[in-house]
Amino acid sequence: MSTLLYRLGKSAYRKPWQFIIGWLVVIGIIVSMIGVNGIHVSSEMKIEGTESQRILDQLAKELPAASGGQGSVVFQAPDQERLDIEARLALISKAILDVYKLDYVINPADYAAQLSESASADTQAAAKGQTATGSMPPYGPLMVNGAPVPGVILSSDGNVALFQFQFTVQQSSIPQDVLDNVIDTVNGLEKSAGITVLPSETLQPTTVGVSSTEIIGLIVAAVVLFMTLGSMIAAGLPLLTAILGVGVGIGGAFAVSSFVNMTSVSSMLALMVGLAVGIDYALFIVNRQRRLILDQGLTAHEAAGRAVGTAGSAVFFAGLTVIIALCGMLVIGIGFLSMMALVAAATVFVNVIIALTLLPALLGLVGERICSRKARENQGEQGKAVRGGVADGWIKGVIKYRWLVILSTVIVLAAAAIPIANMEMGIPGAASANLDTTARQSYNAVSKGFGEGFNGPLVVIAEPNDPSVKVTPELMGQIVRDLHSVDNVALVTPLGVNQTGDLAIFNLIPKTGPTDIETSDLVQSLRAPETNIAKAYNVTLGVTGFTAVNIDMSAKLSDAFPLYVGIIVILSLIILLLVFRSLIVPIKATVGFLLSILATFGITTAVFQWGWLHTVFGFDTAGPLLSFMPILVTGILYGLAMDYQVFLVSSMRESYIHGHHGMDSIIDGYKQASRVVVAAAVIMVAVFAGFIFTKDIIIKQIGFALTIGIFIDAFFIRMGLVPAVMATFGDKVWWLPRWLDRIVPNLDVEGDKLIAKLNNKDVREH
Repeated sequence: MSTLLYRLGKSAYRKPWQFIIGWLVVIGIIVSMIGVNGIHVSSEMKIEGTESQRILDQLAKELPAASGGQGSVVFQAPDQERLDIEARLALISKAILDVYKLDYVINPADYAAQLSESASADTQAAAKGQTATGSMPPYGPLMVNGAPVPGVILSSDGNVALFQFQFTVQQSSIPQDVLDNVIDTVNGLEKSAGITVLPSETLQPTTVGVSSTEIIGLIVAAVVLFMTLGSMIAAGLPLLTAILGVGVGIGGAFAVSSFVNMTSVSSMLALMVGLAVGIDYALFIVNRQRRLILDQGLTAHEAAGRAVGTAGSAVFFAGLTVIIALCGMLVIGIGFLSMMALVAAATVFVNVIIALTLLPALLGLVGERICSRKARENQGEQGKAVRGGVADGWIKGVIKYRWLVILSTVIVLAAAAIPIANMEMGIPGAASANLDTTARQSYNAVSKGFGEGFNGPLVVIAEPNDPSVKVTPELMGQIVRDLHSVDNVALVTPLGVNQTGDLAIFNLIPKTGPTDIETSDLVQSLRAPETNIAKAYNVTLGVTGFTAVNIDMSAKLSDAFPLYVGIIVILSLIILLLVFRSLIVPIKATVGFLLSILATFGITTAVFQWGWLHTVFGFDTAGPLLSFMPILVTGILYGLAMDYQVFLVSSMRESYIHGHHGMDSIIDGYKQASRVVVAAAVIMVAVFAGFIFTKDIIIKQIGFALTIGIFIDAFFIRMGLVPAVMATFGDKVWWLPRWLDRIVPNLDVEGDKLIAKLNNKDVREH
């Protein structure tokens, strides 16, 4: 591997324009494909194989009008004023009728016609006339000229009205211009009638983009690169190649987005991971080239070839670990998550290839200018600085107090992981949005006027278990009555039956909010086959709707998480065994990773679920953690943690192979690699931290978890625990049974075979 990469690096350095033009052609093809096919991105997060999704698919076939997404808008009068005055009623009624005329919006009159075609007259009467039993709710229909405005209810004090309507398709399939038209239609009321209009989060699809905070992260990365490499030219190359790598990776995904279902979060995840690894991989190679020039007096050409052959080998295997970790998500079988993983993995792959081909080509254009004259004049002092300084004092202290380092690290990270015991998974929504957002204000107004459950209605279906039994008006009425008697149910309304009369559909409003544990318990209790309703009427109840879909998504992802962690652990042991030809190193690295990931999720839970330091991180209200965040973060952190493991420990192994033993190999290897690993970690922390302060709570949580995870793994695990444990074992850390030694191939990640070959031939370009 190292010999092949050495030849590739020298070839790219010698013929830079061939490689540069090749990459320009790739970029041109991607741009052309985007121009022809366009960019097709959705916010759909469909979880195949869940009960709620099964029911949605069933309704789409048997009762399409009931399977579409739901939109809602809140109208609110000034304090102490009412909406049901003549002037406001006329304007509200007109705006609502205009919404019903828009494409993709179901007009209640058309919906009633569809129901009349698919249900008997008796059943239709029940669907229209039967309501929840019990005490009357503190709200009613909004009346205009003695007739109710379709789809609108008014709070008892007349201050708030809730307008709910159906789309013909699910939210993720609604064109953005339709949502914009709905909002524009109702927003006119604010100016003409003094009514506050608050569109719900269902009308505001997830949109993510680059903000100023990410730019600040890149600026910090540029400063760290300059301080590490000591040259504007050298510092600029990792930034340039990383940006190109991200552009090619994400651009390629956009180019084929018309053929695959790509979510809007996929591109942001690829951007986060691609920038971080792209900068780091180029940094490792450029730093190695400069050290070879300054410390060994090699020409820039020869140093570039050796840097690609040695550090490039580590880059290749480090990138491979990230790709494998991301692709491991495919075994979970969740479509949108698989696509996110594939786009991110493809972007990492592109960054690896760019680091091994385009970077040495750019180094060829730069030539000997990669090291300034001042750096060459001071090369003796620089070499001495590498061998001493902070790194020397730190590693000697870690070795001297290794048992204290091990115990304190384990205790601190274990304490940080404690909040995991109370971690709640879900989909952050309007309930935890910032107070100044329209989505949160709409949520609060609905909760105040009608009850929190109106923010997360459930769709319930009832199917007779006996195929010969049909749904009758009496049966619908009885089911409505019994559903209303279930704990935590506020209101139940029948919507109708399908054409064959063997499926009834109801709208159910819980008393609690969409992300509350009580709502999840209600969904599970309704689905249980042993419920009183299911037994009494010999029916099967199913629950779906936006809230139920989120509950099912969280449950399935939580169940899949242990499986994924198991896959990661097995992969970690195998890959590190191949790379380091040791049993202790893989076990130590994997245990360290598990400690860092547990502490990461513990701290993330404390911040986003418990609300610790919420003002610092720019959000107002605590809420559940994003259901797919643990799986994503685990995969990404594993790959990046193995980056540091490979670069740090491979340097120690290289020192061991070249004759250093015991503590000397650990000290020498640490001093050679720690400076660039610390710089890489600081860069990753800066890049990921830039995403913490974005407005989107999903990106905010992922960015925070990655930031704290990188910090813990780099500075607690790799810089402290790893050398402390290695010092405890000494040379035995490289032990491998003879029978296993014969089986495991020698990948020569350290480039020892390459260096030996070059030294034997005395290869040196002048």
